[in-house]
Amino acid sequence: MLSITTLLLILTISLLCVYTLHKVRLVHLLLHETRDQSRSENAGLFRQLEALHGLYVELGLDKSLPGTRGWAASPDFLMELVRHARTARPACIVECSSGTSTLVLARCAQMNGCGKVYSLEHDADYAIQTRAQLQRHGLSDWAVVLDAPLQPHVFGDSSWPWYALDQLSACPPIDLLVIDGPPQATRALARYPAGPALFLRLAAGARVFLDDASRDDEQAILLRWQTEFPWLQQTFLPCEKGCAVLRKPA
Repeated sequence: MLSITTLLLILTISLLCVYTLHKVRLVHLLLHETRDQSRSENAGLFRQLEALHGLYVELGLDKSLPGTRGWAASPDFLMELVRHARTARPACIVECSSGTSTLVLARCAQMNGCGKVYSLEHDADYAIQTRAQLQRHGLSDWAVVLDAPLQPHVFGDSSWPWYALDQLSACPPIDLLVIDGPPQATRALARYPAGPALFLRLAAGARVFLDDASRDDEQAILLRWQTEFPWLQQTFLPCEKGCAVLRKPA
């Protein structure tokens, strides 16, 4: 008959074995998760490289574009803009925030032989940088960067910091609206004002492209727009940061 000491030793060893097996399983699962995440990240990076290469080919660029990482629009989002702009040939393009997308859309207008980009920019330094890039690429005639500091605007029962619109007053009906600002840190649902401020100025058949549409704020904004502007049809494109496309019926 086994002694109590022996039984306790066997029980202790059994518990240690079970604990060790549990830890080994957790490590095994973590390794699989890390492997899958690495594969997903590599596939995502490859997709962006493909889209970036496609931009240079489609636009026939002989000078480099600014960076497309971080806060900048991703190559796959820019590629969606190019496909639409080259097909639809929009006459009036309005952007909320300037940058690489300004160059891409201005080049589309140049290749189409029609259209102009009006880019609202609240940051004076960014405005200067975008104007310099437009000049570098020979696109200054196809886009204008408007100094539009963030000002209080009242929509509904709330006040929102949003772009000054006085310089946009003479703009014709909007055929393409690209929303990639203001920054999320401005306030909650920072890009919501684009709806009440600009959607009623959309031309028949116009398109609205919303970047970062996978974020919670943008998802909430889209639901709000869906309620307030039910005549705009919403679809989603599988871009890196999410892309929502709103279409005004022709």
